[in-house]
Order: sequence, then structure tokens, then C-alpha cells
Amino acid sequence: MAVIALKVDVDTFRGTREGVPRLVELLRRYNAGATFLFSLGPDHTGRAIRRAFRPGFMKKVSRTSVVSHYGLKTLMYGTLLPGPDIGRRCADILRQVRDSGFEVGIHCWDHILWQDGIAKADAVATERQMQLAIDRHAEIFGEPPLVHGAAGWQMNAHALRLTQRLGFAYASDCRGSHPFIPVWNGEIVRCPQLPTTLPTMDELLGLDGLDEANLHQRYLALTAEPGDHVFTLHAELEGMKLLPILDRLLAGWHEQGYSLVAMRELASGLDIGTLPRHEMVRGELTGRSGTLSLQGEEFLASWRQAA
Repeated sequence: MAVIALKVDVDTFRGTREGVPRLVELLRRYNAGATFLFSLGPDHTGRAIRRAFRPGFMKKVSRTSVVSHYGLKTLMYGTLLPGPDIGRRCADILRQVRDSGFEVGIHCWDHILWQDGIAKADAVATERQMQLAIDRHAEIFGEPPLVHGAAGWQMNAHALRLTQRLGFAYASDCRGSHPFIPVWNGEIVRCPQLPTTLPTMDELLGLDGLDEANLHQRYLALTAEPGDHVFTLHAELEGMKLLPILDRLLAGWHEQGYSLVAMRELASGLDIGTLPRHEMVRGELTGRSGTLSLQGEEFLASWRQAA
């Protein structure tokens, strides 16, 4: 049976407190598995205002209302308001997710710092961010994390090496078409990547006549032919305003015969020794501003054609 692994990125304090419980409730209703990747340090979402100068950012904002998804208070964290410590203040919620049977792992320590700065960070700064998240994960759950999913699909060579050295069983740090062993400038990193294979909702909304009423139909068209996928959703989007779209989408995937699982189920069926090796590159995707980590040029061509 083909599977769709559901990867939930949790970026903010509000998303953790409000979006995560709603997602847990919906997923349990469909008997669906999922992997929740948490931001475990301070919420500094307000500092994302610097992205306004990035090419394509304002165009994306015009399609998806940032205020309605994130809330005005969240957009002041780290600037006009101090950023709340997500992992410390929401530890009970995080443990409830784990205790409900869902896989948990690391998204990042400081989401804005990672997404906006890690591409140019040095080895020391990169390891500090990852180690802070690992230590907080161990503090909350009593064990080290096994899965890493980079904020904003942003990685550098140091972070990629650390996925292997710090003991992650697998990672989901990029966009791609199928699981692979990453290669960075000829250097093999022996931590399998399970890339996000489908566009995210915020990348599609507002394009080609897609709206909240028909967006699920685009996804069902993309998955009409059976095949394994990783779908990334966000606690701040699909866990809140876009929850009805996700509800319709999960129902449609069930009708198509997919098994909805955590990423660990997809990872458990991999033979690492036979996984293909692909170079990790940086590039742009339609609907998303800036560059991000991708599974080589071969994926770029196929993704652009499908999307």
C-alpha cells in the first residue's frame, strides 16, 4: 500500500498551544500517524520582518494573510514583545503529542534565526543551534531525538554533517522526490534524507485559481497515481485556519487508498545500503520566496512539471 507520511512543522508558541492540539484531534479521528517537529526555544517570529526585502516575499504575503494565520501578537514576538520559550512553556503539550502515539523530533531551536541565517552560519554557530534543540528535546522527552527537519528547508554543510555525527536516524531537511543519501560537494553524509515531495498549501493558495474551496482537489490530482510521499503541513496553517482543507484532504487520501503514517514508518522500510546518492543543492520553488535545500537538478525539473 502506498503511504503518505505526514510531517508537521511547528514554528511558533501560538501554533504549539492552539494548532497542535487541533491537529492531534483531527489526525486521531482519521487514525492517521504523523511526525511532529517542534521549535523548542524562543519564538522570535516578529524578526521575520526582514524578509520583506527578499525577492518574492511580498508577492507571497499578498496571497496568504500572515496576520490571519499567525496573529498580531505572534508577529510582535522578538521585537515589541519578548519571545516566549516554547519548549519550556509548552512541555506538557509536547509530551501529550508523544503520549498520543505520534512521532516527535526537532524542527529547530530558534526558528527565525535558523531559517534566515543558517545558510551562511559557521560550524560553531550551527552546532550550537542544533545542540540547544537536542538538549531541550532530551529534557522534555527523556531521550535524544531521532529525526531532524530543518526550519524552512534551510541547511548548510555543517548542519548536514551534524545529522550524521549527532546520531539522527534520518532527516527531512529538503524538498525532493524520493529518499536518498545526501552528498554535499562530493562529500557523502550517511544520514538518509526523506524529502518533502508535495507542495505546501501556502505555496499553492492563490495560484492558478486555487482557493480554500478547491485546493484539496489539486493535491488529489497530484496523488492520483499511487506512490509514496512526504507532505509537510504547519501547525499555524493547517492546524488553524486551513484545518477544514486538511480535513477534506485526509478524507480524499483515504478514498485513494493511502496509508497516512509518521515518517518513521516510511524510514523503517528503507534499505540504506541501496538508497541512491543525490547532491543537495540550493534553488527556488514556485510559490516560496528565497532559496532552499533541494534534491538536485533532476528533482527541480520534475517538480516544476508536476506543480
